[in-house]
Amino acid sequence: MATTKKTQKIETPIDRHETFVSIRKSFADSETSVPEKLKALYELQQTDCAIDKIVQLRGELPMEVERLENEIAELKAKADHVNLLIVEFTKGIAENKHNISECELQIEKYRAQIQNISNSREYDSINKEVENQELLRQIAEKNIGEAKEKIEEKKQEIAFIKEKLAVRNGDLEAKKAELSAIVESTAKDEQVLQAKREECAKKIDARTMSAYDRIRQSVNNHLAVVGVYNGNSCGGCFSTIAPQQLINIASNKKLIICEYCGRILVNPDNFE
Repeated sequence: MATTKKTQKIETPIDRHETFVSIRKSFADSETSVPEKLKALYELQQTDCAIDKIVQLRGELPMEVERLENEIAELKAKADHVNLLIVEFTKGIAENKHNISECELQIEKYRAQIQNISNSREYDSINKEVENQELLRQIAEKNIGEAKEKIEEKKQEIAFIKEKLAVRNGDLEAKKAELSAIVESTAKDEQVLQAKREECAKKIDARTMSAYDRIRQSVNNHLAVVGVYNGNSCGGCFSTIAPQQLINIASNKKLIICEYCGRILVNPDNFE
């Protein structure tokens, strides 16, 4: 007796660029019924809208906090760089002081030798060496003076950076406190909504969820699932819907897509 092998369905990889239009054919092929799936999508959209409202309460605070943190990090890095320059200038001063000492020792040495010279050629040669050492000492003294001026400039720059850091740190603490207060006041509501979102998402297949998330990200109002507006228009783009499509939407037995904006259209009255 011949045995029949059960054929396994091959799942095609999820394309991040898929929309509801491209998954319409496979939408009905699921363990969850179409009406249940549509209801889950609608409830998911409502939950996400509620979460969006909570996020909107925070306004631009998260971005402002991030901006201040970045600015403070840049100021600290700049201060570290300026301090390194001061260290380098200080080392240069020490080296030039050492060079001056060496020059003075050489000058004393050459002047002592002048006392014992026997001809004018040696005298001229030693005098030339003394002049060279004097010149090197002057250059070293000039380098020390310039380095001291640079150090004073850098110290003033450090003082300015510290003042700016104090202001920015104060701003950051205030913004963080404000953001923390808002997050704390909405934490419980957000936690409940996130749990509800997860429950809704469990009822929806991965391919549809991928399309839902992409549509939400691509439209300004973040609405991927909408009802009918004013009896005959898409609740997302407000374009007129064909009469036959209105009948299909009312039944909630098909995945109906707005041909203008690509959103999924449902009949919320049936869910309630």
